[in-house]
Amino acid sequence: MYLRQPYEGPSRKLILAFDVGTTFSGISYCIVDPGEVPEIRGVSKFPAQEHVGGSNKIPSIMYYDKKGRVQAVGAETEQPHIVEKARKEEWVRLEWWKLHLRSKHLEASHFSSADLPPLPNGKLAVEVLGDFMRYLFDCAKAYIKEVHASGSIVWDSLKDRIEFILTHPNGWEGPQQQQIRKAAELARLIPVGEEGQSRVHLLTEGEASLHFCVTNFLTSETFSAMPVVCTDEPEEDDDGSAPHNEGVIIVDAGGGTIDLSAYSMKLSPTSFKEIAPAECRLQGSVFVTYRAQAFLRALLANSKYGDEDTLKKMADVFDKTTKLQFRNANEPQYIKFGLIRDKELEYNIRSGQLKLQDVAKLFDPSVEEIISAFEAQRKAASMPISHVFLVGGFAASDWLHSSLSKHISSLGITFCRPSQHVNKAVADGAVSHYLDRLVSARAARFTYGIPCCHPYRPYDAEHRSKRLTAFTTLSGDQWLPNGFGSILIRGTEVSEEQEFRKSFYEEHADIFACRSLEVDIVAYRGTLENPLWMDEEKDSYTELCTILADTSKLTSSLQPRRRPDGLGVYYTIAFDVVMLFGLTELKAQISWKENVRLNVVD
Repeated sequence: MYLRQPYEGPSRKLILAFDVGTTFSGISYCIVDPGEVPEIRGVSKFPAQEHVGGSNKIPSIMYYDKKGRVQAVGAETEQPHIVEKARKEEWVRLEWWKLHLRSKHLEASHFSSADLPPLPNGKLAVEVLGDFMRYLFDCAKAYIKEVHASGSIVWDSLKDRIEFILTHPNGWEGPQQQQIRKAAELARLIPVGEEGQSRVHLLTEGEASLHFCVTNFLTSETFSAMPVVCTDEPEEDDDGSAPHNEGVIIVDAGGGTIDLSAYSMKLSPTSFKEIAPAECRLQGSVFVTYRAQAFLRALLANSKYGDEDTLKKMADVFDKTTKLQFRNANEPQYIKFGLIRDKELEYNIRSGQLKLQDVAKLFDPSVEEIISAFEAQRKAASMPISHVFLVGGFAASDWLHSSLSKHISSLGITFCRPSQHVNKAVADGAVSHYLDRLVSARAARFTYGIPCCHPYRPYDAEHRSKRLTAFTTLSGDQWLPNGFGSILIRGTEVSEEQEFRKSFYEEHADIFACRSLEVDIVAYRGTLENPLWMDEEKDSYTELCTILADTSKLTSSLQPRRRPDGLGVYYTIAFDVVMLFGLTELKAQISWKENVRLNVVD
């Protein structure tokens, strides 16, 4: 059992985590008091799900009216009177809308934005996310006020002291993270500005799932029987080297994405370090349903049951029952969509049921993509992998579990699907991340740097091949354009407070051009260990953000230098680009020296 330490903060506050999923979403929270051991709880009661016992999640479905106003969310959208009203008033039903926000760099040859239900006229995806997050916030508020003694008083004392933990797929990057932060403001979770944003903490779903596994399974008695390094004293191998920690991969199989994260694990004291860049594949459970829809549409194209309404009903039944129950490829599966009198033997329809064969082929692309991502992480990991844990809503599929188990177990790797509420792993794990901070280092997903020029070296064959592009700088040197200056290399282990910096400089003939600096931060996504040229593999370079700096105060200390061509003077402004990657968001800065005067003798 994981022994959480008493909260050491100075005052009481509420930790509120939202797991906004493609198909289902959930909320977990914790009220922390100084000196008390925190307890993570889940919101288990939502509108239209008020039955005893409730549910930990709601469907990520929304209805908008013609004016773009939210009319129903979550389980409300499945109520018969809401469905009827939506049909009469022509509301827009939104599902899978989270995929509109996805990173465009996720490989998705099998899928495009055209396959998604369109957003309501005039609505942006970030606004939909904001509307949904507001609904989750209102649900959390209502639940806390109801289940806690003097709940209204408790809420009023905490409403201005809420820390929000918002999760996202491993493959979402800076632009998507900015969208989430913008949505938090649109949802009125926080006031607009830096002060409000300081209470928003972003976290990958993979790391949230790790925290869930640690606190709910990896430190349990069941797992303690497994051969894991778990000692208080440092151990050494027979050759006197450092202790060999265990390699662990967490597979978070969700509705839209499959997120894989690899860590080194030591359980006493509990410590984890990321040992390979995180993986994210767009092959979650919705794509099994998506393929089923396409298959049914083609199969029943000439059937009397091939109309869109019936096909939609079949797809819904497949999604909610057939897909979950499938576990044997040799047995036929059935979609019960109609009445006893509904039959069309030509299409294997009897007594209102459609008989299906070869259902496994609908799962195959997802299984193959997960295995591919797993092998990529296993290859990139800095130590052997000994344990794999499968969590997330898609993990409930017995066919997915057995297919992955067959491959992973054949490698001598322990494969496990924790049985305890794996569908709430992300929300609970997000709160645990805030409380426990178990990951001490992360691995850079890409190589990060900036566009730059490289000094021309005539003895270098590669440089000679680019000699026609060489140019003379103001200082008289020969340089080559279209270069890339790496600052942080892919796979590098980065601790939370670790800085990566590299020095650059610019030359200007006009002192006024030195009053500001503008630097683009670029990610290289290719396979080269030391990428140097941005005009090669152009599609592998992606601009992440631009840093702007006011250096007007620096100009007074810049000394003019004579140009070798005698055409006047020039100024040199030197600066460092600094990157911090240890937290869950990349931060980039420009630094320079100010009020330092150098005596230059030409």
